[in-house]
Amino acid sequence: MAEKKKEVKKELTERVYTIPLRKKTVKTVKYKRSPKAIKLIREFLKKHMKSDNVIIDKKVNEKVWARGIKSPPGKVKVKAVKDSTGKVIATLEE
Repeated sequence: MAEKKKEVKKELTERVYTIPLRKKTVKTVKYKRSPKAIKLIREFLKKHMKSDNVIIDKKVNEKVWARGIKSPPGKVKVKAVKDSTGKVIATLEE
């Protein structure tokens, strides 16, 4: 008899989000806006991808911090990929 090999299926959920940052960052103190924006991206992805393990790529961080601590962008376009273990990786969508 031929043995059947179990197929390992890696389920990837891939979505593109435009994350609005302006409403929340404008209400914070000027010298804490970029750190707040990074926290907002992480919270947004936790909520929408339903995972507690969120990793933000270096390029997304550089995009937020490009204009300094006082003036992060109003919105960021991010591609989020969730693997079968529940880990979400956010990369910059270009």
